[in-house]
Amino acid sequence: MNNEIQNNNLEVIGEGKQEKQWNPWLSMWTKPRETMRDIINNRPKKYIHILAVIYGIFSSLDKAYLKNMGDELNLWSILLIAVLGGSIGGILYVYINASLIKLTGGWIGGKGSAEEIRAAIVWGSVPYFLVSLLWIPEIILFGEETFSSSTPIIDSSFFLASFMGIAGLIEFIGSMWAIIVGLKCLGEVQGFSAWKALGNQVLAGLIIIVPIIFIVIVFAVGAAIF
Repeated sequence: MNNEIQNNNLEVIGEGKQEKQWNPWLSMWTKPRETMRDIINNRPKKYIHILAVIYGIFSSLDKAYLKNMGDELNLWSILLIAVLGGSIGGILYVYINASLIKLTGGWIGGKGSAEEIRAAIVWGSVPYFLVSLLWIPEIILFGEETFSSSTPIIDSSFFLASFMGIAGLIEFIGSMWAIIVGLKCLGEVQGFSAWKALGNQVLAGLIIIVPIIFIVIVFAVGAAIF
C-alpha cells in the first residue's frame, strides 16, 4: 500500500515537471531548449504573427541604420517604411525561412514541422527583441541622426555619444546571443544539436544563394560572349 502511494506521488511530481510552463521573455536567455519545448507542447501558434511583425520592424530599422538612410529620407519616412515594409517582410521571412529549413532539415534527419520551426524562429529571437527596444530611446534622443552618417548633435555631447556607444554594444551582444539561442531552439524542434541546426540554416541559405550565383554567372558569361 505504501509503495503504491509513493509511486502515485512520483507520478504526480513527474507530471508537474512536464507541465511546468516557462516565461519565454526571461527563461529563453538561459534555458532556450526547455522553454522552446514548453512552447511547442502548449502554445506553438501563439503570437507567431505578432512576433514575426516585430522581427521585421526591428530588422528594417537595423538596415536603415547600416545604410544611413537618414541621409536621404526624413525620420517619418524611415519609420513608415520600417513599420509597413518590415511587417510584411517579417512574416514572409518567417514563413519562407521555415519552409526552407524544413525542406533541408529533412535531408539530415530533421523532425520538426513547419509550424514548430516557425515558432523556433520567432521565439528564438527573444534576446534580439529585448535589446532592440533600445531603438525607442535612441530615436527619441537623436531623431534622424540615428540613421544618418552626419551626427553633429551626438558628437557635441559626451553623454549622448557614450549612450549611443553603450546602446550599440548592448545591441550587438544581444544579437549575438540571439543567434546562439535561435540555434538551440531550432535544434530542439528538429532533434538536433545547435551545431547541426547551424548546418540546417546554412543549407537553407544555399537553396537561395546557389541559384542566384548560377544566374549571375550565366549572365556574366553571356555578356562576355555576346
